[in-house]
Amino acid sequence: MMRDDFPILKTTMHGKPLVFLDSAASAQKPKQVVDAISNFYTTRYANVHRGIYELSATATKIYEETRDVIKQFIKADHHYDIVFVNGTTEGINLVAQSLGRMEWLAGDEVILSEMEHHSNIVPWYLLKEQIGIKLKVIPVDDDGALQLNDYEKLFSSRTKLVAITHASNVLGTINPIKEMIAIAHRHHVPVLIDGAQAIPHMPVNIADLNCDFYLFSAHKLYGPTGIGVLCGKKELLKNMSPYQGGGDMIETVSFEKITYAHLPHRFEAGTPHIAGVIGMKAALQYINQIGMDNVFQHEQELLAYTLPKLKAIPGVRLIGNTSQKVGVISFVIENMHAHDIGTVLDSEGIAVRAGHHCAMPLMQRFNVPATIRVSFGIYNHEQDIDRLIAALHLAKRILS
Repeated sequence: MMRDDFPILKTTMHGKPLVFLDSAASAQKPKQVVDAISNFYTTRYANVHRGIYELSATATKIYEETRDVIKQFIKADHHYDIVFVNGTTEGINLVAQSLGRMEWLAGDEVILSEMEHHSNIVPWYLLKEQIGIKLKVIPVDDDGALQLNDYEKLFSSRTKLVAITHASNVLGTINPIKEMIAIAHRHHVPVLIDGAQAIPHMPVNIADLNCDFYLFSAHKLYGPTGIGVLCGKKELLKNMSPYQGGGDMIETVSFEKITYAHLPHRFEAGTPHIAGVIGMKAALQYINQIGMDNVFQHEQELLAYTLPKLKAIPGVRLIGNTSQKVGVISFVIENMHAHDIGTVLDSEGIAVRAGHHCAMPLMQRFNVPATIRVSFGIYNHEQDIDRLIAALHLAKRILS
């Protein structure tokens, strides 16, 4: 049984079996990932790339093989399009600084959406402060879908980039990004996709999407924290200057002239998170055995099981009602604060997220201070939902 691969699910919280429904924040890790990291540290550890001895050569081989695993997983064109970063956030900052700050001018524009995570807002706001770019925002309708008619009207001759999420970390909405990319390309504008909330829940084919940058973090995909991927088109990456300097990202160094390494290493300064990369490889191999189509189908079945039960609870208001959703549900209950609900659920051994989910503009759009967010992983089943619903009824009795 797949749940047996996740030892933490055998633990208890407040004396009750753990129900983990916060995978959108960070997924639990299967023992295959933990074992891969442990094995590397205990039998294979060495720094990569520069060692001429066998241990270093072996570590380098395992490390670099991960790019090919990622390439196959997301259907990228080349392994050298794949840059290791410490997560989606760093990847977006890399593009903002290496592309935006070095090439754009005051008055140039970036198109975002109202449902973006702060990680896809703040880096562009920093550019607004640094060089004077302008931010344009695609509005969200009452169901939690982007308004595409308004989107196309935002383009101008000064638009330099569209930066949008593939799937909302609050609403669960799957955005029509293939269509949105095609619209942007008609205006000769590249597109950056924040894939942090899509990659754990659904198959992703970036060759088919034809996006210019795609980013995700391993820790939401059953891998370790502190490692992620920026996949970019070669013609864009090769013209971008590094925004961090150090070892491993150079070819030659003198006090008069420095030449940078070829892709992807020019963007990977310093000793990398080697064990993180190896753990990510193990996570992707684990998911490949399950199949992302099966992951998506499993979560759709959980959505179909959960949503009617939530709607039947008096006072529940769902935030996000689109038909195309990943396994993420946000809701509020009338006259009850999300943090109070989360505390009651925790006392019942149920882990959910309560707050603004790093999406304050979206909270303002729906006029709520915070929501309860339930998010699924491959280890969740219907009994978890039954426990959740029972605990929500308890919360209503306690807090009403």
